[in-house]
Amino acid sequence: MQTKQTPQTSALETQLLAEFEAFKAANDARLSAIEAKTADVLLDEKVSRIDASLSETKSALDRLTMSAAAPFIGDEAEPAPKGWSAYLRSGDERGVSRLDMKSLNQGDESEGGYVAPPQLDRLIEARLLSASPMRQIATVRQTSAGTFKKPVSLGASAAWAAEEGARTETTAPTLSLLDFPAAELYAMPAATQALLDDAYVDIDEWLADEVQDAFSTQENAAFVSGTGTSQPRGFLDYDQVAEPSHLWNKIGYVASGAAGAFASGEDVERLLDLIYALKPGFRSNARFVMNRRVLAALRKVKDGDGRYIFAPGLGGEASSLLGFPITEIEDMPNMAANATPIAFGDFRKGYLIVDRQGARVLRDPYSAKPYVLLYTTKRVGGGVQNFDAIKLMKFSAS
Repeated sequence: MQTKQTPQTSALETQLLAEFEAFKAANDARLSAIEAKTADVLLDEKVSRIDASLSETKSALDRLTMSAAAPFIGDEAEPAPKGWSAYLRSGDERGVSRLDMKSLNQGDESEGGYVAPPQLDRLIEARLLSASPMRQIATVRQTSAGTFKKPVSLGASAAWAAEEGARTETTAPTLSLLDFPAAELYAMPAATQALLDDAYVDIDEWLADEVQDAFSTQENAAFVSGTGTSQPRGFLDYDQVAEPSHLWNKIGYVASGAAGAFASGEDVERLLDLIYALKPGFRSNARFVMNRRVLAALRKVKDGDGRYIFAPGLGGEASSLLGFPITEIEDMPNMAANATPIAFGDFRKGYLIVDRQGARVLRDPYSAKPYVLLYTTKRVGGGVQNFDAIKLMKFSAS
């Protein structure tokens, strides 16, 4: 994602490069001290301090470039219906009823509330895109149904024949049907009546901002390790099988060579094994996924020629590891025995997020007086759609 350079982004990129050079120098000194058996605690602390600063600078740069690249939703956007605004501000349901947005829930009708107009849906989706790393790298689909069903071919049958030779009948292709049910995600932001009465406050913008953190926190965790029961199914929740013997409906993994760590001196070799466990068709758009603590450990790794395998991203590009981009997701596990803290793959092809259109809002001025609660719900599903597109690094001997 290339973004237009601004004085702010240029300054942050210059700072990022300077910090990375300082990090390499401090880490080289640390490694030399270890080899000389004169390990220095102060050097360790210096490396950790620069590493933390490097992470903060990269995060600030990513936020700035993401904001610059985000689609504009502002004054030119179609305004929400007046009846909807009146309902949120004062509880007047007359205009909302005329909009024919009354409770469309296929479950318990007693939940009440109103289906929000498309403008609020788009605002919430835009906020979630900026806050959710998985939404940025996975495929996102909208649906009006409670469950999104996707047929997948497990192999079409074909055969060779001469130009005028007889053609034998081929077997029918094997199909599998994947279900992605949408589960309910909810938040209850509170507002004062004074805020709701303020004509200068865009209530839809305020509501989208308020639910962003609550929704994105729950989503991020579910897309990684959710159980699939009343929530999306995370890619780490599926059965895991050692490469190259993995099967459909299972995620293949490469062993790190030791419990909770890489086999001694084999970190780069094992990472290359992970990269090449992926078929070429998925490798061109593949990326690493891990949390910041795992990334901090890999930042210190060098290849056999003494070059760091990590490179900071500039110009809106992600940082890279062995030439492949990195996406940081805090909900990925830490390095531990039998954990899978590193994923590698084409997540656009591998993971599907399903948004059921129609966020719902119930205005509640009674439960937390003097505040007004805006009980907001959204239906989201997710799961692996191609089991060949994602591989894991398992920190185990085999």
